[in-house]
Amino acid sequence: MKKQFDENNHDEEIQSAEEFFRVNYFLVVVDMTIASLKDRFEQLNIFENIFGFLFDSKKLKSLGDNELRESCTKFKTTFSHNNLSDVDANDLFFEMKVLQMTLPNVLISSLEILELVKVADCYPNVSIAYRILLTMPVTVASAERSFSKLKLLKSYLRSSIKY
Repeated sequence: MKKQFDENNHDEEIQSAEEFFRVNYFLVVVDMTIASLKDRFEQLNIFENIFGFLFDSKKLKSLGDNELRESCTKFKTTFSHNNLSDVDANDLFFEMKVLQMTLPNVLISSLEILELVKVADCYPNVSIAYRILLTMPVTVASAERSFSKLKLLKSYLRSSIKY
């Protein structure tokens, strides 16, 4: 049976406005939010894998020789270009070992460790590593953009509601 463009098929289920909004807008926003959060946590894990040993004195003091050497090597390879690097992995390892023994047994933040290292003036590779850590950009711009787009979408939907 041929159907005209303005005829309704009685077999098709007509969606309510609420269901239409839920399927076409709400679930789309929820999916985008979940994808964005997964992406952020993946980026945070990558950041922690590179810089985790520098976060605070407790983390630094808890590392054994093998873990510390591996962390220093990973740091050096991450910040190398054409086999050139500002940090030597072996020197960084030995400086970190000395720093582990010199740091007090209280929790010290990475900024405070950098200040101690600057005062001591005998840990050049450690100083570079902490300066890189503390100057890494921390941004929430993508999250702000998402909420800004959500606000625009909600404003549009509110203005287009027909009573």
